[in-house]
Amino acid sequence: MILASASPLTLTLALGASAAYAASATGASRAGQTLPRIAVWVAWCLHGVLLAWGLWGSEPRFGFAPALSVTTWLVGLVYAVENYVFPQLKTPWLLSSAGSAAVLLALLFPGNTLHVSASTWLPLHWALGIASYGLFAVAVVHAWLMTRAEARIRVAANAVGGLPLLTMERLTFRFVSLGFVLLSATLLAGFFFGNQLYGVSHAIKWDHKTIFSVLSWLTFAILMVGRARFGWRGKRAVRFLYAGSGLLLLAYVGSRFVMEIVLRQTL
Repeated sequence: MILASASPLTLTLALGASAAYAASATGASRAGQTLPRIAVWVAWCLHGVLLAWGLWGSEPRFGFAPALSVTTWLVGLVYAVENYVFPQLKTPWLLSSAGSAAVLLALLFPGNTLHVSASTWLPLHWALGIASYGLFAVAVVHAWLMTRAEARIRVAANAVGGLPLLTMERLTFRFVSLGFVLLSATLLAGFFFGNQLYGVSHAIKWDHKTIFSVLSWLTFAILMVGRARFGWRGKRAVRFLYAGSGLLLLAYVGSRFVMEIVLRQTL
């Protein structure tokens, strides 16, 4: 935990973004949606500036908490765009709450400084991986909303989310498809260009991160084949989505949490 070393700018941006997310989450349950939407846009902008400063500032850092922070920022971006395309779609209060928590977590645990021997292409490799994290996270949120809406329809209650079930399902698996493409590109880049990206001493190895990443890729591959060939949908498809996303979360965030917090090791 390096909260004491945070700069005044970092503290200001983090607290401002967290407060705006909290305001959006508090107002999401009320009838009017204008103020919560403005608040989530303000939070997203402050959050983006904070992430840029953390990655390209005077002392670039990265770790499990910044990875979660970037993921929630990407999810927020997708929902902001979706709110523009589908005005009837409501931003879940849980999403804003997660954004607020992720910003504060990254403030408390900013990660380790980037290794000096790393390639200048390493940020692009990380961007691909984190983008796949974000897309799968969006898919998980959509699947959760879809499951809730289906359950409410079965008991003759109003659906949640503001979109028809078929539209929500199509969006969910479009995000899964895009996430799968980016995850595949990330793994291929890591396997074939690991030495160039990380340096010889930090190249891709068959450690917990790699194993969980490959297991996640296999799970999503089975889901993609099952949906395309056998028409998987509903609970079976959602379970595979949850399982693959859980494995992917363990791959980087889980392994880095153990290394940074439990074992106190550097990158």
